[in-house]
Amino acid sequence: MEKMFEAGLEAFQVELSAKKYMSTTQASKAKATRDLQYLFEQGVLTKSGARRSVRYAFNLN
Repeated sequence: MEKMFEAGLEAFQVELSAKKYMSTTQASKAKATRDLQYLFEQGVLTKSGARRSVRYAFNLN
């Protein structure tokens, strides 16, 4: 998570995919998926799409 915030929100201006998260944080696919799902469950991210097309965005509400 620290690496994601070090990269700054500019790195995730529109939507965040597991692939983009992985490239920024150097996390494995499993770790990226777990992290993103956790942040979604905590209300930090919103989620759209399904399966391989899932995209996340920061919940600004």
